[in-house]
Amino acid sequence: MTEQVLTRFLVRRPDVVIEVLAQGHGPRIVLLPSLGRGASDFDRIAERLAQAGYRVLRPQPRGIGESRGPMSGIDLHDYAADVAALIQQDGGGAAFVVGHAFGNRVARMLATDRPDLVRAVSLIAANVGHAPSPPVVREAIKASANPSLPDGERLTALQFAFFAPGNDAGSWLAGWHPDVLAAQRVAGDRTSRAADYAAGAAPILYLQPDHDPLAHAEDAHEFKHALGDRVTIVAIRDCSHAAVVEQPDAISGALIAYAAALWPKS
Repeated sequence: MTEQVLTRFLVRRPDVVIEVLAQGHGPRIVLLPSLGRGASDFDRIAERLAQAGYRVLRPQPRGIGESRGPMSGIDLHDYAADVAALIQQDGGGAAFVVGHAFGNRVARMLATDRPDLVRAVSLIAANVGHAPSPPVVREAIKASANPSLPDGERLTALQFAFFAPGNDAGSWLAGWHPDVLAAQRVAGDRTSRAADYAAGAAPILYLQPDHDPLAHAEDAHEFKHALGDRVTIVAIRDCSHAAVVEQPDAISGALIAYAAALWPKS
């Protein structure tokens, strides 16, 4: 495997600038991070995907890095439009769009609004139910991201909401953007869950953690029952809602296998 150089570029559209981390060559895979978090959560996964022969694009959400844009009065359609502009600027053509946690709703919204730009979507640790996360989980997420709280209190919240038993939650004490989290949560709540539920008509790879208090296995199977054979469910062992940092190799392997079927090599 050859080293894939990481580069950065900017995508501009009216009142919005999106910073993008890019590496690798080949069919495009776009990685969208979790609520209040940035592209670095995908570092290991992006490296493996690039080594496997894909062009990996990681847009920073508004408010992180050099990404800027309105943070109020927006909804998931606006976040999806940011990703659409990225895919178009990078050359267009349908991409495999991967969304972790909150990012899964943006991926599904993009597939709904711009099916021409989406070859398939992957949902990682996705709350695909019709109701928001339970209040106790929302409070734990808020505490996890609050740097003014003692580390011990935050670690307890992180372990409950994000990490499977035995996995080290300490790695997620850093990397939070509370203002971004608050804006994304409002945008998500302003968007009907029916609007993005089905991800248009795109094929869907659902990666289901086995210890997730937000994304339940029964919800994933109900999702497949509702949408049929275009949904493929793969269970990821020994992880919770922070699956991309708990089990990056297992997730990378599942994404690579699925991408290989999307773009068969001659």
